Amino acid sequence: MKPFWKSANLCGILLAFLIMFPTGASAHCDGMDGPVVKAAQSALETGNVNLVLIWVRPEGETEIRRAFEHALAVRKLGPEAKRLADTFFFETLVRIHRAGEGAPYTGLKPAGRDLGPAIPAADRALETKALDGVLKLLRTELEHGLSERFQEATGRANFSPDDVKAGRAYVHAYVEFLHFVERVHEAMKKSGEAEGHAEHGGPQGGGSR
Repeated sequence: MKPFWKSANLCGILLAFLIMFPTGASAHCDGMDGPVVKAAQSALETGNVNLVLIWVRPEGETEIRRAFEHALAVRKLGPEAKRLADTFFFETLVRIHRAGEGAPYTGLKPAGRDLGPAIPAADRALETKALDGVLKLLRTELEHGLSERFQEATGRANFSPDDVKAGRAYVHAYVEFLHFVERVHEAMKKSGEAEGHAEHGGPQGGGSR
């Protein structure tokens, strides 16, 4: 029998992993060392707004263009003005980007934050064009989560009918195991539906990071 991860849809596994093991992925974009701010820095230095437009949805483009032009003008007034203009543009871009994801803006975060293992592994995979590290991480976490809940449920299954406390402990473990499996299945199912929607011309723009 093939291991479940070899036959499962990879995108579904990724979604399941993010659902079951939150790592702050949605906040990756608001860091000073994140890809959105890095794109903003490059755009301001080169004067090319297109470098940041890819990070926002079409409905946010007008505001970003206006903020970009404003920042470029203010930067010319001196070092302190440049610093303030840059920060203003970073904040505006991140805010509009997160609004496109349906996420709140809670301010720019400092560089060097602990993002957990998933985000760095995903970034390394894209940089190296190799999925090995991501696959190893996802397999380990998913297998651990499934096995842990399975062992807990099976270990509590043989309780005495008169031991209500033990029976309740089993029911709790049983529900935890079923919900875990259900979340994996639902994530994979939604992934397949999303892929089918995209193939038929679903909405585009504002990639989520």
